[in-house]
Amino acid sequence: MGVSFRCVLVAIACGCSLAFAAPAGAATPPTGGPVLEAWKILTTFHEDQARLDRARDLLESEVARTPTLDALLLLSWAHLAWADYRASTTDAKLASYERGRDIAKRAIELAPRSPEAHLWYAANLGRWAVTKGKLRAAFLLSTLRGEIETILELDPNHVPGLALAGSFYLETPGMFGGDVPRAEGYLRKALTLDPHFTRARIELARGLIEQRRYDEARGELKRVLDERQPSYPADWVMRHRPTAERLLGEIRAK
Repeated sequence: MGVSFRCVLVAIACGCSLAFAAPAGAATPPTGGPVLEAWKILTTFHEDQARLDRARDLLESEVARTPTLDALLLLSWAHLAWADYRASTTDAKLASYERGRDIAKRAIELAPRSPEAHLWYAANLGRWAVTKGKLRAAFLLSTLRGEIETILELDPNHVPGLALAGSFYLETPGMFGGDVPRAEGYLRKALTLDPHFTRARIELARGLIEQRRYDEARGELKRVLDERQPSYPADWVMRHRPTAERLLGEIRAK
């Protein structure tokens, strides 16, 4: 049981940062000042990962002065991204995930009906648990499922939430509620709403591979590689395009 739960949580935690959008949406940046500067860094960090340090520090200062919802959401995102790409030790990763989790919890307290607040809480919590090695998997699976349900109750057309739901039901073993066709449904809905959301397309391809629908999977992966207007360019450059190349190589002869 422990191994299965660990696989679920690793996959979901790894998926979280890829599925999430900027708090105000990629095409709608926050209004000026340090929040806007940090938003620009977080949506283009593939150009210079070291700039994540500045985004985090800008937002920490802003939250200390004026803890608006935008600032809290961006800071939670910044801590997760910093832990993923900049932390040099396990302790540093854990501290950053913990901070991101706690900041997201503050965002939920400020705006309980914010889907993004629930997304960032789940992301940082999942990453922290995997890194810590103390998963308490039953509790975490219940928490993650609850957060997904909350997100989609608040906004049934929330694209990152639909992608997260797809990841959850794709990775969870059937005996614990996993359902590959259900996952496919969530992912296809996400892509209907945003065809350029490459995270959902990668997950859809993985679900098709799971069902041995290799030709369909190849088509989805090629669309990721050929994408010219990804909704989140940093994610596409850093994770989605390399993942599509790897998966295509793995199923080339199937």
